Amino acid sequence: MQLNSLIERIEIAAREASAVRVAAGQHLRVTTETGGQVGDLFAFTGDDLAEHLSAAHTRAHVNRLFPAVGEQFVTDRREPVLTLLEDTSPGRHDMLIPACDPARYRGLGVSGPHASCAQNLRLAAETHGREIDVVPQPVNVFMDIPVDQDGGLSWRRSPAAAGASITFEAVRDCVVVVSACPQDLVDINCGTPKPLLLDLEGPARS
Repeated sequence: MQLNSLIERIEIAAREASAVRVAAGQHLRVTTETGGQVGDLFAFTGDDLAEHLSAAHTRAHVNRLFPAVGEQFVTDRREPVLTLLEDTSPGRHDMLIPACDPARYRGLGVSGPHASCAQNLRLAAETHGREIDVVPQPVNVFMDIPVDQDGGLSWRRSPAAAGASITFEAVRDCVVVVSACPQDLVDINCGTPKPLLLDLEGPARS
């Protein structure tokens, strides 16, 4: 089987998330087909999902805010879990901002229920029969949060054009969760949340 053969394609609805098991050596591509949509990506290893991709440990590992193509993301135990294989977007991906959650939306003035990436993660993990106690800081693909000289942050619209994608290779067997971020009060999603496409490629797990 060729490495780039499609194993599974998942359409992630706007404001929702999906989980997928990725075997070592397989590729996972996240695409914003319409452009301008942020995706919160989480990765866990082990049957108990106790070890997870860590943005903080990855920043220390690569000595930059985000890995370059060919560099790796590591877990909270400093073990490689994903390699950044390809990026057809402008390369703006955030690893500073936590997943949105109900408290975040209350702080933005929402009085009723509102979808969030933290809740999406928990719901997606339940599809694999697991519970998430603590929500790790995600890899926010297609999200542009620059830091100025004084340390201030700017919440910019996603610069990813229609069809832009980012591709990872699994270093270890893992469960990856991607949430099509439901943020509609801070304009990172260019007006309104939109769906994402998730492609799993490579040799199928035997």
